[in-house]
Amino acid sequence: MSRVWLVTGASSGFGRAIAEVALDSGDTVVGAARRPGALGDLAAAHPGRVDSVQLDVTAPGAAAVVDDVVTRHGRLDVLVNNAGRTQVGALEETTQDELRYLFDLHFFGPAALTKAVLPHMRRQGGGAVVQMSSVGGQVTAPGFGAYCATKFALEGLTETLAQEVDFGVRFLIVEPGAFRTGLFNPGSAYMSAPLPEYAGTVGPIRDYVTGGDGSQAGDPAKAAAAILTALNADHTPLRLVLGADAVDGIRGRLDRIAVELDTWEPVSRATAFDEP
Repeated sequence: MSRVWLVTGASSGFGRAIAEVALDSGDTVVGAARRPGALGDLAAAHPGRVDSVQLDVTAPGAAAVVDDVVTRHGRLDVLVNNAGRTQVGALEETTQDELRYLFDLHFFGPAALTKAVLPHMRRQGGGAVVQMSSVGGQVTAPGFGAYCATKFALEGLTETLAQEVDFGVRFLIVEPGAFRTGLFNPGSAYMSAPLPEYAGTVGPIRDYVTGGDGSQAGDPAKAAAAILTALNADHTPLRLVLGADAVDGIRGRLDRIAVELDTWEPVSRATAFDEP
């Protein structure tokens, strides 16, 4: 049976690639984007199977799009929370408005859409939610504090959902490394106003983001195919790491955590009340 997908941020990057691979597999895609007209060529190539909607996931009431999709198509099988942007800035450089907007975009928006889709998936007996996180959902870097914080939060929520939802919904956290998605384009990458005190730590990251677009090793089309493979597997993984750089970065972090845990384990275990 063909599935109905709702993909946010569907006009470019991972969202566009995911929409294409879903359509190629015979499914129907509701592509949500700020510029839905950018999906016109997909609609022309797949008559009757592309439904473009204008959506800003940070806007009040954005989650109502879920009910609209179910009303028009009768069901919603796969939600892909993909809308996002790059944000670079030390915490001291990042304004409260910038920080709150990024949480609205990467956490509160996806949380609201996920919450909205659960009753529908419960009634229809299952479904899947794909959270487009990042290697930054596990690995940090100077200047990416706000970005990583939003992804850490989304991953924590989703891992908990996988434990508490027991009616057939699969949750997939996708953790890509560097891919050629346009996320580093001047119109996509957002830079907080720099302070000279952070030139040595955040400066190189800012230079990499502003000058690195087009040199990333990752192919978005292959990433989308990998996501589809994971969703179609008998046992969909909770996390899907994409790209050798992401695998290496996450393995390194896990190794550092293990060493620190082992080193401090005697102190950690010695904090209980002494037994009489």
